[in-house]
Amino acid sequence: MQNQIEQKLAVVFPGIGYHCDKPLLYHAKKVAAAHGYEVREVPYQGFPAKVKGDPDKMRQSFLMAMEQSEELLRDVDWERYEQILFLSKSVGTCVAAAFAARHGLKTVNVYFTPVGATFDFHPQEGIVFHGTADPWASDAEIEEGCRACGLPLINIPDTNHSLESGDPMRDLQILREVMERVDEYLMEPGK
Repeated sequence: MQNQIEQKLAVVFPGIGYHCDKPLLYHAKKVAAAHGYEVREVPYQGFPAKVKGDPDKMRQSFLMAMEQSEELLRDVDWERYEQILFLSKSVGTCVAAAFAARHGLKTVNVYFTPVGATFDFHPQEGIVFHGTADPWASDAEIEEGCRACGLPLINIPDTNHSLESGDPMRDLQILREVMERVDEYLMEPGK
């Protein structure tokens, strides 16, 4: 008898220094699991130091993350899944978009604090979270990228690349609100 349960996979593409157990990705994984997704992490590593503001190091980091992602995900039978969710952060948003395109995958996405280069890879359907005090990506480039790709943008005022403000109580409230938005999106992704 064939399995009648819809198979769903969530793949987590972290950032540089923002691993899968940092708040945004840790809680997004839990939300995805609560929606029935099998969760798979892509813990790439070994990035150069002082990447921010250095286009060459950023490109090097992206290429390293892509190469490691290919290796870490080579055994995934993508055809087995009726729904594929990519949870990504920072450079991981570039990797998620490029990986989906390279493998011809139809994905739904949660893009946490993308960098401007993400939009060069024509990201697929999803939602985008951006901090308006993010030193890695300007408001204008994220707004333009989202507009060009038809992606809904959720700006979090006065927050950095981790969607944090510096006030721990406010940061907890922001995290809760972001996860509520992720939860809402996962109720009917792609709609």
